Amino acid sequence: MPKLPLISGIEAIKALNKVGYKIDHQTGSHIILRQEKEPHRRLTVPNHGELAKGTLRAIIRQSGLTVEEFIKLLK
Repeated sequence: MPKLPLISGIEAIKALNKVGYKIDHQTGSHIILRQEKEPHRRLTVPNHGELAKGTLRAIIRQSGLTVEEFIKLLK
């Protein structure tokens, strides 16, 4: 399994935008994304300078992507 990079919440949101997640709203420092197509998943991404590896791994899992697919989206 590839190593997760250290990225910010904004970088994670930019990568998720490429697969159909759009910003729905923001509550405090957490940005809520919603998938435009079925199954309309909702993700909560902290707007932090650096996401913890466990948090990033949970966001990737909830988005329905693999770590490898997510890393490709960062490029």
